[in-house]
Amino acid sequence: MDRTTSSHQQQQHAHAEQTAHDGHDHDGNPHAGHDHDDPAALNHLSVTATIHCMTGCVIGEVLGMVIATALGWGNVASIALAVGLAFVFGYALTSMPLLKAGLALGAVIPIALAVDTLSITTMEIVDNLTVLAVPGAMDSHLDSPLFWVSMLGGFVVAFPFAFLVNRALLRRGKGHALVHEYHAH
Repeated sequence: MDRTTSSHQQQQHAHAEQTAHDGHDHDGNPHAGHDHDDPAALNHLSVTATIHCMTGCVIGEVLGMVIATALGWGNVASIALAVGLAFVFGYALTSMPLLKAGLALGAVIPIALAVDTLSITTMEIVDNLTVLAVPGAMDSHLDSPLFWVSMLGGFVVAFPFAFLVNRALLRRGKGHALVHEYHAH
């Protein structure tokens, strides 16, 4: 890597850190400039952030449950793999636009952790508790409608909880407000 590229990455890293710390976008406008005082705009951005969160969680959970079920793993191992992959895919979906924008991996990791951890945690806790509450869901097989209905139902139940978390974070200039400028919506 030449000095120009290194300098450019350092500038982007500094910009990302400044954005994360001061709650302002690249023009110096507060992330509330996405009109977080406007409830409709805040709700729209919160829905977008929650769909983003849910997408990573669904990909990770489905893949984890398919792998664990195919391997004949028990409930605890199945849930652990599914939740772990939900975090991996959730963080990856946040990281990709940041990496494409030229931010260094060292800058992207703490941003992704700050943006998604609370939302994914909320989504995963509510989703998994819902699935565990459905009789027979954890013992169902991949070809069973109960498997798919309980998993998708868990995400439907979890969505409003994650929405409220994302809305509270965005209202304070946190969560997806830190990366909104890098994501094409």
